[in-house]
This record gives sequence, C-alpha cells and structure tokens, in this order.
Amino acid sequence: MSRRAFVVFNPASGRGRGARQMDRYLSLLQTHLPGFRHGVTTRAGEESVLAEQALQDDFELIVAVGGDGTWGNVADRIIASGRDDVALGLLASGTGNDFGRNFGLATRAPAKAVRTLAEGRVVRVDAGRVTSTGSCLGVSPETPGSEGPRYFINVAGFGFDVAVIEASRGARFLRGELLYKVTALQQLFAFSGLPLTLIPDREPRIDGRHLMVTVSNGPFFGGSFPIAPAAELADGMLDACAIGDASALTRARLFSQVSKGLHVLSPKVHTRRDTRFVLRFETPPKYELDGDVWQAEDSEVVIEVAPRALSMVVPT
Repeated sequence: MSRRAFVVFNPASGRGRGARQMDRYLSLLQTHLPGFRHGVTTRAGEESVLAEQALQDDFELIVAVGGDGTWGNVADRIIASGRDDVALGLLASGTGNDFGRNFGLATRAPAKAVRTLAEGRVVRVDAGRVTSTGSCLGVSPETPGSEGPRYFINVAGFGFDVAVIEASRGARFLRGELLYKVTALQQLFAFSGLPLTLIPDREPRIDGRHLMVTVSNGPFFGGSFPIAPAAELADGMLDACAIGDASALTRARLFSQVSKGLHVLSPKVHTRRDTRFVLRFETPPKYELDGDVWQAEDSEVVIEVAPRALSMVVPT
C-alpha cells in the first residue's frame, strides 16, 4: 500500500504510555512508512486539530497513536469531512484499546502493528453518531468536534460507565485493564443508579432505573468486557445493552458475568438492536463516547448509526 501518511501521537494516552512508546513507533514508521509526517498533542482534544490539518493537506492515511479516545477523535474528523478516500490507521498506546480488539490489533507487538499500516487491507466500517447537542468535558470549545453532534466508533455509555471513567482519573498506580476492573468494583457499590427511558426505532422501549446503558458499534468496552457480544462493525446496526439497577449481590454477579458476555442471559439485562435510539432522562446526563466524557445540553440524547462511514487499514 502506498499512501501519504500523517501520524497523530497522543503522549498522554495510557497514563503516559504513549510518551514512552513514541520513539519506538517513530523508528518503526521510518522503516515501514517512509516519508510520513507526524504531530504530537499537547492538550486534550488536540488530536482533532491535527487530524483536521492532515485532511486539509490531503494526506490519504491518518494514523492515530493512542487509545479509544484518541482513535475516536481522529475518526470523527475523518467521517465529518465526508472524505471516503482517507483511511484511519491504529497504533495502540491507550488504557483499554477496546476498538482495536475487533481487528486483532497487536498491542504488545509494535513492529507487527506498524507493518499492518503498510501491508494491511482497507475495509469500511460503521460508526455511531450522537445527533443531539453536547460538549466534551475538559476540551476547549474551539477544538473541532468538541461539541455535538459527534461521531463515535466504539461505544456510547450512560450511568455506571461514566462514573467509572471519572473515578479512574484519580487512580495513581493502576493502568490498563486492571485500572478499569478495580475502579469498576469500587463504583459497583457506590453508584446509585440512573432513571431513564430507552426508545429504539422499531423495538419495544425500556423504562426504569438502570445501572448502565450502552449503545455499541463494537462488542468490547472497559478494557476487554464484551458488553455487546453480538455487535458487528459493518452490519448497519447499533446494539444497546440496558442493565437494570439491582442489589449489591446481583451487581457483583453481573460484573463477573459480563467478562464472558453472559450478562445478556440475566433477567436484569435487556438488549436491543436498531439503527436509531432515543434516550430520555430526568435531567441532562453525562455520557461517554469512546472513553471521553460529554455533557448533554438537553435531557434527551439521540443516537443513530452511520453505515460504513469510515475506511480503516486492518491486518490482512
């Protein structure tokens, strides 16, 4: 594959893992993608600024080096541009790297991952889109893509999911999957639940108090949990998983089941597959998109599928 490549590095990803891996990736990129250019983020959300510049400069491959948040920020700008001649490439240095699991991304083999960018095939995948207005917390409103509507490539989450992300930012010594699992166990008994209504376009609605609701494009979240085990990236659908509020014992049981995708068998869990979902809350909620926390402007959040909206370079 011969494409003009621009590489976006997020050194803050993975609690500094991105910075530690940058020299190694640069060396490998010089071998496998000679002539590439790159930029390095210095603040939250700057991936979107660098991606916008790469699009204006007519690069054909934009490689995002980070985790789900970095990948989602770059993907949003590519999709929003309407450019179907620009592909996204992924290199992992994040905390969860959940979206990359769909392609067998070599998170512990940097050389293999970089070779994929040069030798891999291009596929089209779906994305999700929050069509209602919101803003990304901690990101300057002048940053492209920091206010909704907004595309996501992996998952939109409400409730417990957001509580875990916010709590994990205060953890000092844990990283990766262990960080999410330990923080999730803490929040499992602290989170009070969230009243909401989930309204698919064609399937029965779901009402009540919930531990969490996710609307997924891909199956994984939280560092390997298959929250939507039946989700597929190119089926033109999104998969919702609504986990009802429950006692501490039932919450603990569900937490152990979700690591194997068995939570969907519980009577406390309801799943829906559709092209569009409306979520209604008592007050404007926080939600997460690919690991970044957003604040909704209204008490109704609308999510729809964007079929085959993104070109990606993946392993052959």
